Amino acid sequence: MTSHLFAVCFGATEPLRVGRFWSAILGRELVHDPRHGVMVLPDDDSGFRLRFPLMPEPKVVQNRAHLELTSDSPEHQRQTIARALDLGARHIDVGQLPEESHVVLADPGGNEFCVLGPDNTFLAGCGFLGDLSCDGSRDVGYFWSGALGWPLVWDQDEETAIQSPLGGPKITWGGPPLMPNGGRDRVTFDLAADDDPGAEVDRLLSLGAERVGDDHDGAVVLADPDGTEFRLLTHPRAA
Repeated sequence: MTSHLFAVCFGATEPLRVGRFWSAILGRELVHDPRHGVMVLPDDDSGFRLRFPLMPEPKVVQNRAHLELTSDSPEHQRQTIARALDLGARHIDVGQLPEESHVVLADPGGNEFCVLGPDNTFLAGCGFLGDLSCDGSRDVGYFWSGALGWPLVWDQDEETAIQSPLGGPKITWGGPPLMPNGGRDRVTFDLAADDDPGAEVDRLLSLGAERVGDDHDGAVVLADPDGTEFRLLTHPRAA
């Protein structure tokens, strides 16, 4: 028994505005969820939803996870950056070096993301949405591999990465030193159990999660071994 990744969630003060940006830049369908903001749907079975729930608190610190977009050529990278800026993104400085080939932007909600250069081979074959790059330990990479049933595709120098057996975007963790969480994480995972949610909670606890409590919609809130909270949805089709 495993969970599947129902959505990667980005808390937003203006969910519709941020959702429209990602729908446009990725060319994917945007759907409205009256209880949980909006979602951008994947374009195939290997992808995952992007959910933008309302989070009234303003964003004041750098997220500990960010999306990375890939490029086929320098011109493709320039076009992606120009389109993102036209859609409401802006350039930001998170300490990147001038000689680095990736460009760091922020979406209309302030969420950091990167447009990678064509020299990046690590995400070759992952698609335009190459990965979700997370701050996290090696242990948490192993935890999520077991939780989702996704094999490890990278495990070196405390860095880990997992990928769905179907392919698609990777999820990566960069190893120490870890960033302070700055309070409540704005980027979290929503999981859905493939079978009995109660049994799945027990399995996740056995892998190293901790139970935090229950959310307002009946979801079970847990924390991974790094202390980052995530939710196990009890009624994913209605969530």
